[in-house]
Amino acid sequence: MHRVVITGAGTINALGNDVASTQSAMAEGRCGITQLDIRDIDRLSVKIGGQIHGYEEADHFNRQEIALYDRFTQFTLLAAREAISQAGLKFSGDESDSAGVVLGTSGGGLNTQDDNYRAVYEEGKNRVHPFIVPKLMNNAAASHVSMEYNLRGPSFTVATACASSNHAMGQAFAMIRSGMAKTMITGGSEAMLCFGGFKAWEGLRVMSKDACRPFSANRNGMVQGEGAGVFVFEEYEHAKARGAEILAEVVGYSMTSDASDIVMPSKAGAARTIAGALRDARIDPTEVGYINAHGTGTAANDKTECAAVAQVFGAHADKLMISSTKSMHGHLIGGTGAVELLACLMALRDGIIAPTIGYEEPDPECALDVVPNEARECQVEVVLSNAFAFGGLNAVIALRKFP
Repeated sequence: MHRVVITGAGTINALGNDVASTQSAMAEGRCGITQLDIRDIDRLSVKIGGQIHGYEEADHFNRQEIALYDRFTQFTLLAAREAISQAGLKFSGDESDSAGVVLGTSGGGLNTQDDNYRAVYEEGKNRVHPFIVPKLMNNAAASHVSMEYNLRGPSFTVATACASSNHAMGQAFAMIRSGMAKTMITGGSEAMLCFGGFKAWEGLRVMSKDACRPFSANRNGMVQGEGAGVFVFEEYEHAKARGAEILAEVVGYSMTSDASDIVMPSKAGAARTIAGALRDARIDPTEVGYINAHGTGTAANDKTECAAVAQVFGAHADKLMISSTKSMHGHLIGGTGAVELLACLMALRDGIIAPTIGYEEPDPECALDVVPNEARECQVEVVLSNAFAFGGLNAVIALRKFP
């Protein structure tokens, strides 16, 4: 089997418009959750989110591109440009044939859907733009990345709710490890901060009206965010031959299904996935120093995840650091695992563990080291990134520090 490394990273999210500013915000414990600035905000009971303020699509794309790119596709392309530029890759000939794209999203072109439902049902229009379907489809971002960079290998989109990005990155890892591809552009994006998207989530009654406080006893729900995280996964010998800078090694991946409930998480399912990632990576549990938690700030998720970690790691669970960066950038649903992987890279490369901010009261059912409120300097060799989605769909990725 081939080794897989990360040679490029890119992002845009509520904490920053690139990787450096995002990781700086994570290290400072800065909160990107603010009052929303969206249409019909007065009709919403939840008015906060991890929104990217000051973003102007015309600053990045021309009129013809804007007609084709939903907000989630725009975010993806911007993150991909940063990641591919850092990796220093050019795609032509055999390089194009052995490179592909696999991305995660849940809502896809939800802004486009929202705008056009308004046009048809509220404004009474009988015609819409001819490119609405290719603009709103979930695979639009993956397709446009493949076209912009001439990537002719396997390309597709994964939609598994909050685990979409981790599933996508896991598939990219598996394809390179098996020899199916040499390079994969992977990660995920989401842009659900529109009236229709928010109103639907309000119906679930899992949203906080004031803050995201994962693992804190007084938490009262999740907070949504938007943005993208994109990475270049590359076969190690390929990266080595061209002298690429290696950010980390991807060493393991696991995915499971709870097969039990559409919204309630399962400790058994989460534990099987974490243990599966360790097995796949051939890692002893004691080697893990940090876990980027799914950590949504809901009672059901937080308690279940902590119980699963305690079950898998036993006595070592008390020595682990586990934090949720959703407390800073919000829950990006299908894009969340990709942005959270940036915290994992920061832990491995810089020895800085991102905190769980907003933590106010200890919860005896979440009695782990959740790195409360302030980042911590600590050298770690192995990290995990957890994702546990509605529908009982779980995905965990393991990374190792590269020498």
